[in-house]
Amino acid sequence: MGRRSLGGLSLAAAAAATIGTAAVGTIATTRPARAQSAGTIKVGVLHSLSGTMAISETPLKEVMLMLIQQQNANGGLLGQQLEAVVVDPASNWPLFAEKAKQLLSVDKCAAVFGCWTSVSRKSVLPVFEQLNGILFYPVQYEGQECSRNIFYTGAAPNQQAIPAVDYLMNTVHVKRWVLAGTDYVYPRTTNKILEAYLKSKGVAASDIMINYTPFGYSDWQGIVSQIKSFGSSGQKTAVVSTINGDANVPFYKELGNQGIKATDIPVVAFSVGEQELAGIDTKPLIGHLAAWNYFESVQDPANTQFIADFKKFTNNPKAVTNDPMEAAYIGFNMWVKAVEKANTTDTDAVIAALPGIVAPNLTGDYAALMPNHHITKPVLIGEIQGNGQFNVVFETPGTVVAQPWSPYLPESKDLIGDWLPPMSCGNYDVVRGKCLGTKSA
Repeated sequence: MGRRSLGGLSLAAAAAATIGTAAVGTIATTRPARAQSAGTIKVGVLHSLSGTMAISETPLKEVMLMLIQQQNANGGLLGQQLEAVVVDPASNWPLFAEKAKQLLSVDKCAAVFGCWTSVSRKSVLPVFEQLNGILFYPVQYEGQECSRNIFYTGAAPNQQAIPAVDYLMNTVHVKRWVLAGTDYVYPRTTNKILEAYLKSKGVAASDIMINYTPFGYSDWQGIVSQIKSFGSSGQKTAVVSTINGDANVPFYKELGNQGIKATDIPVVAFSVGEQELAGIDTKPLIGHLAAWNYFESVQDPANTQFIADFKKFTNNPKAVTNDPMEAAYIGFNMWVKAVEKANTTDTDAVIAALPGIVAPNLTGDYAALMPNHHITKPVLIGEIQGNGQFNVVFETPGTVVAQPWSPYLPESKDLIGDWLPPMSCGNYDVVRGKCLGTKSA
């Protein structure tokens, strides 16, 4: 495959990807497939441009518009120009479902790229399944889901959360754990997985502190004081943060106010990237960590070009790139390849064509779209620098195959997802030898 090999790709998974490349036929469905109307090919962009998640999601809208513009400059797709249909669900989870229905039923979008929080994704999931649409979801998430109509280009827990904990445990020698998150499905499910994983490694319940706060939370003084007290036992303590959106700004400011340094209690974040750091003074945060699958600081010609293109497109020399942008970039290029492979934007044909598609990522490797509708990804851990960038301190030797169903939870340990025929199932129980139907945790 050139550059680095898919080192984390198992032989079985690689074989499945190869099979997926040949599987161009449609998957049987009782729902009518939607043909693209004459004229432009419409592409939905479903990201919050206002509300608490706008700080994170607005750049994803911008990168999608840039990619669509570039594709049109290269001749479009199937001889047609792409037309972006942008909506603003305004960080309102029920509104996401309404806007998704509009994009599919009214605007007749061939594919939709969108959502950030898992609650927004779960809000739109039944819409995409009922109307037989395609959603590319570009953000890390908690797993416990594997839908035929969703393609997950962000990280599953084993592609971000578990490797981050392993790094803290094995390299930083952390003994006590603070699991701090925003109060919704992604942090709660991720922390449920992490708590089970930590206990499987011999960590006592008394050495795990779990805390949740609402979206947009700003009064961090008391909670940070609790974290500081929890970490004063003499055993190495770390914070694993699933805090989302603009609540990160006052959280990190309060860490600095209370003098918590990375050498004392390191924080590893799963939802803080370059965009979030652009809004705060990072100097007191030097050495704190983030786990992602991409950092803007990665040195690769494709990444250098992507960064330059984005700064030019936004007319902002200070614009930054981040992991979900790379996931959107990969997902868009995979969709384009699948449409070209199927020679149609017909939903069923494109869904069948996507498994096995391989596209470059921005870290010098390739992403393969697996039969479970997730992609292979490298795992990177970076230290915050004074300039708001990350210095990569750890990277997996190859790419990692996603596990949408956690092996650490009893309700999902026997489940796999494989949407290729003959299985064609998102939650196949390998012990019972049967598909459990439409089910997500």
